[in-house]
Amino acid sequence: MYNNKVGFVSLGCPKALVDSERILTQLRFDGYDLVSQYSEANVVIINTCGFIDEAKKESIDVIHEAMDKNGRVIVTGCMGTGSDADTLMDNFPGLIAITGPAAYEEVMTAVHKTIPPNKEHDPLTSLVPKQGIKLTPRHYAYLKISEGCNHHCKFCIIPSLRGDLVSCPIGDVMKEAEGLVNSGVRELLVIAQDTSAYGVDLSYKTDFWKGTPLKSDLFTLCDSLGQLGVWIRLHYVYPYPHVDKIIPLMLKDKILPYLDIPLQHGSSKVLKRMARPAATEKTLSRIDSWREICPDLSIRSTFIVGYPGETESEFEELLVFLEEAQLDRVGCFKYSPVSGAAANKLPDHIPDEIKEERLERVMDLQKNISFEKLGAKIGMTEKILVDEINSQTATGRTKGDSPNVDGLVFLNDSKGLSPGDFAEVKIIDSSEHDLWAERL
Repeated sequence: MYNNKVGFVSLGCPKALVDSERILTQLRFDGYDLVSQYSEANVVIINTCGFIDEAKKESIDVIHEAMDKNGRVIVTGCMGTGSDADTLMDNFPGLIAITGPAAYEEVMTAVHKTIPPNKEHDPLTSLVPKQGIKLTPRHYAYLKISEGCNHHCKFCIIPSLRGDLVSCPIGDVMKEAEGLVNSGVRELLVIAQDTSAYGVDLSYKTDFWKGTPLKSDLFTLCDSLGQLGVWIRLHYVYPYPHVDKIIPLMLKDKILPYLDIPLQHGSSKVLKRMARPAATEKTLSRIDSWREICPDLSIRSTFIVGYPGETESEFEELLVFLEEAQLDRVGCFKYSPVSGAAANKLPDHIPDEIKEERLERVMDLQKNISFEKLGAKIGMTEKILVDEINSQTATGRTKGDSPNVDGLVFLNDSKGLSPGDFAEVKIIDSSEHDLWAERL
């Protein structure tokens, strides 16, 4: 009997998840079986994350486990380049192969060498769905529109891991999106390292979808995706001036009134030391103008506290910024040195106890902001997308909530509902994170 079983571990961010989905799809197309136990696999593939040291540690721990329990391991992803790859090779000399992120062909070559494809396999019998293998629930999917980044923020090593910006032609993006929708997807989460920069590297060249000429730029992409009749949610958006043009599309229900904007700090001096491409004052003004156009706009963001040289005064500027911005969802992280990042060479690194104290102050402030904003929704009618059915109840999300990172809506009645259904509900209670609702 032909033995062609492959184990797979996917770590890291949604961009890495898409890479995993593409590798898994090719594995199935080539006739390999996917298994969930190390003991059953002829080879194990690990898609690593190398963005911060904690993620690297998790990746190394998983590699250790796979080597101990299986021994035939291929490593891919963000730890597969540069000094991280050298470290892995030194620590795990028995690895079959180490490849970088989005290196689909190299991974498949390593698999083929380890477990030669079955020559009798007919790809037409693989039963691979048209949309490919997905690691998300059936009703939502990530849509990656570009790879890499042209910015060189001092705390980040993404350009060295994934290279400069490479955008997918808009025709290819639309074909993938249409295929996902036809397979039952009800929400597309648009992702990239820098979604706002989509098409810059292509000089916004014209491509075609269904015979229609389309420019490869963010506005045209959003407008075109809006024709598919599903929720379109934008993540990793920098607040560039041209983002202003997509806000009116929210009023037309082309895209959701939601933006995920990784602002990172509220002090202009800190942002300058970070080499970030945005100024605090302009960002606040831009947010105000967006809300004037689209009052229902939900904004989530992430921030870093304890960046090298961050003074108490600069940290308080961040608190003032959060008070003024009144963001809907906020994530906050303590600065963590990453091997190869330029910020490591900056003076005046902040002690861990101060980082922790500042993190708590940010989250306490945002907890109060979120509590008030969600409390104002009590009595309002919302459309939710159902994610899960739990006996007599259901869990879902509003237009203002992205899966896995934002809040939930707990619905008191699941009768007749399935994951992926939309439901009209009335909000009856709230906390600082979530909402409770009843069916209408």
